[in-house]
Amino acid sequence: MFEARALLEPRTARSAASRATPSDIEILKDHIAKEHAALDAGDNGRALNLSGRFHIEIARIADQDTIGRFIETLIARSSLVIALYWRRESALCESHAHHALVQAIADGDEQNAEELMQSHLVDLNSALDFRDRPAQTLNLRELLQATDQ
Repeated sequence: MFEARALLEPRTARSAASRATPSDIEILKDHIAKEHAALDAGDNGRALNLSGRFHIEIARIADQDTIGRFIETLIARSSLVIALYWRRESALCESHAHHALVQAIADGDEQNAEELMQSHLVDLNSALDFRDRPAQTLNLRELLQATDQ
């Protein structure tokens, strides 16, 4: 699923950079602020949900309905993987990655938006640890509890 995201999201970020309005940029900035607030509060589930919604919002801005639905499905699935296998909090999204992406989109810099998204997805994938680990005490419901809020 991360490979599919890598195929779809960079090009979608490029399209968003060509279409974003000032209102769209404010929505993205708001997502970032809420994500950081959730992380600061130790609410990793909510931060993960907000991070995923940030990516979905980029697809909405790009006006790519069909691709946006694919991205939404992929993010839902990859969020489960991230919740289970992240090895550092920044796997949610490096703090600078979303900021830089918003700036590129706001500037209408299509090439940079595409490259930043590609790099961001590589970083995200590299922050996951798929090696065998001892059973966690949290169940799936507890891991995802904050995503329903």
